[in-house]
Amino acid sequence: MASSKIKVGDTVKIIAGKNKDKEGKVKSIDLKNHKIVVEGCNMVTKHAKPSAANANGGRIEQEAPLDISNVMLVADGKATRVGFKIEDGKKVRVAKKTGKVIK
Repeated sequence: MASSKIKVGDTVKIIAGKNKDKEGKVKSIDLKNHKIVVEGCNMVTKHAKPSAANANGGRIEQEAPLDISNVMLVADGKATRVGFKIEDGKKVRVAKKTGKVIK
């Protein structure tokens, strides 16, 4: 399976769609389908039946997946592309705009 330049926990900026220019943390990534879920962005309403977890049921607001190509990593407050570099024998992610290593 291919690896991703964006990891869970990274802060990303949405660059396309109805949520353009919003920022949030990455909650999950589905590399097989190229989808990403960003905290607080791309909210949809889901209708749920009553269950043990949700006794009343009703409408639930939750995040929907976005295509991974519609987000950019935010490093030092700026949206940037991601590159890779070998440092001390380890492959690390590097912000293209600043040249700094991304933790």
